[in-house]
Amino acid sequence: MKSSVVICVYTEDRWEDIREAVESVERQRRPAHELILVVDYNPDLLLRLKQAYPRAVVVENVHDKGLSGGKNTGADVATGDIVAYLDDDAVADAGWLEALEEGFQNPAVVGVGGRTDPLWQTGGRPGWFPYEFDWTVGCSYRGMPAVRSPIRNVMGGNAAFRREAVGEVGGFHSGIGRSVQGRKSRPLGCEETEFCIRLSQRKPGSIMLFEPDAVIGHKVPAQRATFAYFRSRCYAEGLSKALVTQSVGTQDGLKSERAHALKALPLGALRGLGEAVRGDVSGAGRAFAIVIGLAWTTWGYVVGSARLKVVRK
Repeated sequence: MKSSVVICVYTEDRWEDIREAVESVERQRRPAHELILVVDYNPDLLLRLKQAYPRAVVVENVHDKGLSGGKNTGADVATGDIVAYLDDDAVADAGWLEALEEGFQNPAVVGVGGRTDPLWQTGGRPGWFPYEFDWTVGCSYRGMPAVRSPIRNVMGGNAAFRREAVGEVGGFHSGIGRSVQGRKSRPLGCEETEFCIRLSQRKPGSIMLFEPDAVIGHKVPAQRATFAYFRSRCYAEGLSKALVTQSVGTQDGLKSERAHALKALPLGALRGLGEAVRGDVSGAGRAFAIVIGLAWTTWGYVVGSARLKVVRK
């Protein structure tokens, strides 16, 4: 089994992050078949990467501008059996690719996602930040499976798919995540959620698998460790979820979210309050953040759904 690793990049401001991501791929115990760097409409960065990494496949994004277009370009160019995606601000553990590939030993598995741990860049993890909301910074969160398990969707920055499956269902859709034109101030997402659900719907019996041994670290800059960003990201997630449900339906589109909201979040809030009673003052902050995060995500979904109804009319 051969794996093509795809890293989508867009700005020279992340040059050091890109370098560390590339080096982590080069250090894999099981080497990648090829490394593909997809540059999102940045000719200067394209040239610089070609000069710096002559052994990598460095290409321009030929699809719509944004992350979905970059992922589709990577899948188009890839020659491996598996297309593995790594964020440009992430660092993969040495056994990352091997663990992802092992998940495909079952022929029914079409996608495998790993565990993403936050790498807080300044000041460490804020005391008020609830583990149940680590998804707001692109990381695995409390409430996810702890062992290898089938899941609805993988997280896009640490994921691998059978290459032919990506093309069979039309790739990642633009217009949901950070490719949304005119809304780039919003930290949108969910392009991989919509893709995974659509893939499962069109290929009945296929499996998405969570593999906890496929570990990466995802950098969390200081500006994303603020309550303002947290609240904004939750609202944007609600907007994105409205777009997802328009594409794949509310039953599949919100199944995991309902379970998380009804089980993990109440338990998290109670845990935080209990910790506060026992002397951990920040526990109250975590409980409060869970309530606000759920409220803002729900409000974003309501607003996004209302906007879509107006557009359909």
